[in-house]
This record gives sequence, C-alpha cells and structure tokens, in this order.
Amino acid sequence: QVQVVESGGGLVQPGGSLRLSCDASGRTFSRHNTAWFRQAPGKEREFVAAIRWSDRHTSYSDTVKGRFTTSRDNARNTVYLQMNTLKPEDTAVYYCALGAGSPITSMLKYASTYDYWGQGTQVTVSS
Repeated sequence: QVQVVESGGGLVQPGGSLRLSCDASGRTFSRHNTAWFRQAPGKEREFVAAIRWSDRHTSYSDTVKGRFTTSRDNARNTVYLQMNTLKPEDTAVYYCALGAGSPITSMLKYASTYDYWGQGTQVTVSS
C-alpha cells in the first residue's frame, strides 16, 4: 500500500514563510520523481515544483521561481517545499506527488507524470 502525507500548512501573513513536508513510505519514495502541485478554489490544479530522481534536477513554475525551494531527504523518505515571500495568490491546497520513470524536463510539470498523491494540506496567505 502507498502512503503519502503532506503536513506543515496553515495561515501565514503576506511576506511570511512556511515549510511543507511530504512523508512517503520507503518503497514508493525510493527512485521516484517528486513534485508539488496546488489548487485554489475555482482554479485548475497547478504545477509548483519538482525534483527528478535520476539527476536531482529541480523545476519550478514561473510564479514561484525565486521564492520556493523543493528538496528531499532520502534517509527520511521526505520531500520539502520551503515557501518564502508568500503572497495571497499562493493560497491553495498543496499536494505532494510521486512518479516513477525518467521524464524529460518538460514533462515534470504535468500531473500525468506522477502516480501517487497525498491528501493535500491547506496554505492560506492573508493579513
């Protein structure tokens, strides 16, 4: 069975920071690409960030580039999303996703690349 669990969401003021964690079972995490997506009310799910397992290449959406950083700790089967300089438009449910294979860089931003998803964690940026 697969278990992918996000945590760390909450309410933060504009300009503040949050660190999201994604804990996955060892079998599903190992040798998997990892990604973060988000979905705001009334909007489609949006790519945020990803790490390719094969070469540890990271990819970010234009809207978060320079503000967010994703990383992984293989020993703990955990992937992180460090979110700095948060804006109200960052408000969304954030999802962690895992996928096997070796996608080219352009494919990392597509949800179809990933097979396993967490339940999501709410991030609200408001004053």
